[in-house]
Amino acid sequence: MNSIFHKIVSVFMAILVMVTTMSFTIDMHYCGEMLVDYSLTQSAHSCGMDMEKPTSDCEIQTLEDSCCSDKQIFIEGQDELKHSFDTLSLEQQTFVASFFYSYINLFEDLDTNIIPFRNYNPPFLIRDIQKLHETYLI
Repeated sequence: MNSIFHKIVSVFMAILVMVTTMSFTIDMHYCGEMLVDYSLTQSAHSCGMDMEKPTSDCEIQTLEDSCCSDKQIFIEGQDELKHSFDTLSLEQQTFVASFFYSYINLFEDLDTNIIPFRNYNPPFLIRDIQKLHETYLI
């Protein structure tokens, strides 16, 4: 069960990294208020309703009162996956210093071996109680 869950999470994280780093452009062609065509890979095809007028130079020129419009949406992905920590703000420096200080002080007194009963003598055995009651641990 744990192995299957681990594989599912790994695949999900790989897809998440791929999607967040990918950039793409969406081209859309509107005729009035209605979406006629959209494309992710190439420019969107025209609906054929554009008002075109030939000029003297044999160029085609669209009129400005055309009901058709093209819209392009560009979604930029993340370029850097690893953020650098070259400069730290004052709050970050304070956090790192206090964390380091408190972490080092956790292990300061653990070097000495503390034996709380070192100064006390063991009790005198008048009789061996286990032999007296004939109870032996196996």
